Amino acid sequence: MSRQIAVVGAGMAGARFAQQYQALGGDGEVVLYGAEPRGPYNRVLLADVLTGRYDPEAIALPYGAGTLMRGGCEVVGLDPVLRELRLAGGESAHYDELVLATGANPVLPPLRGLHAPNGLKAGVHAFRTLADCARLAEDAAGAERAVVIGGGVLGVSAARALAALGLPVEIVHQAPHLIDRHLDEQAGHALRGSLAALGVETYPDNRARALHGGARVTGVELASGYLLEADLVVLACGVRPRTGLAGAAGLAVRSGVVVDDRLAASAPGVYAIGDCAEHRGIVHGLTGPAWDQADLLAARLAGTDHDVRYTGSRPLTRLTAGPLEYAAFGEVGENLPGTDVLRLVDPTRGSYKKLVLRGDRLVGGILLGDLAAVGTLTRAYERDDPLPPEPLDLLVGTPYRHPMTVCTATRGARP
Repeated sequence: MSRQIAVVGAGMAGARFAQQYQALGGDGEVVLYGAEPRGPYNRVLLADVLTGRYDPEAIALPYGAGTLMRGGCEVVGLDPVLRELRLAGGESAHYDELVLATGANPVLPPLRGLHAPNGLKAGVHAFRTLADCARLAEDAAGAERAVVIGGGVLGVSAARALAALGLPVEIVHQAPHLIDRHLDEQAGHALRGSLAALGVETYPDNRARALHGGARVTGVELASGYLLEADLVVLACGVRPRTGLAGAAGLAVRSGVVVDDRLAASAPGVYAIGDCAEHRGIVHGLTGPAWDQADLLAARLAGTDHDVRYTGSRPLTRLTAGPLEYAAFGEVGENLPGTDVLRLVDPTRGSYKKLVLRGDRLVGGILLGDLAAVGTLTRAYERDDPLPPEPLDLLVGTPYRHPMTVCTATRGARP
């Protein structure tokens, strides 16, 4: 028999690994195990499937013509000594090398009234899979008001999609501003204004405490006691790495499955990539790093580069959805040692642009409402290229003459 490479998880990381391994001419047989009945798809575009911009087939991902895809085939056990997988139907499968790409599960908040006897209360939805998307679309067709709990990337995407379907939408977010992991306060406030123009109201610095209603949700109670009426609720409270399979098999697990610079886990022949992997204490949870890891591991296992090491990624967070678009990368905080900050703010156009510089190198950036410069800036960031003498020109495309508000920072100081 040929060398058997099992990939557990047919999401974006697993599909990318399989495709790249085949493209590089790897001589092993790759078997891709997916718990969902469908083949791999681009999870980032689920909100666009919800609005009808794409149908489910349009977001399918390639996984290599030579890969054996086993959809609807959940792996429930792992024996790293025998190098054997146990499948939900009772079947066992041997592997020579194993790639864990099990992804992450949505976090369910500790809300009173969240559950019914058979699961979540009617009208309450997670938003992680195409099946979730189909159920949400069906429910939204007859709904009158929606509340999204969580104002991160997923929550903002879901709120924008529901608003596009014609629903009044409200976001409840615990942090002081939206997408607080990637945007600064000023950008978060500008994003809030852009959402308001789409019919989405935001409640930052607020925590959902309970869901009202009997068989179906009728409202969301905030910690302050204020009640938001809603017959549709979307939970967008983040994700947690899916590590149960690895943990039960005795592999080292902290927040994610612990891997070294070879992306190897703590058992021989086992690797982990994507949302389930923890490298140097970091679980990225973003597509860019997952694909970086998949590409590198494919090169190692295909034999084209045995010595390559993963030392980390420079991730980019991006949303492009009609009038609502933003991108954020790198370190965007204030008072970073030895840095200068450039900002352009155009309230009339709803745009906000920020560059964090250390000398002539780009440390991080935020673009909101105008992504014309995103390609140039992210390439400079990823390659650590020097910027031109007038980096402000990159933000406007021409020598700066536009009547925007310009804020510049002295080195290491808050503007």
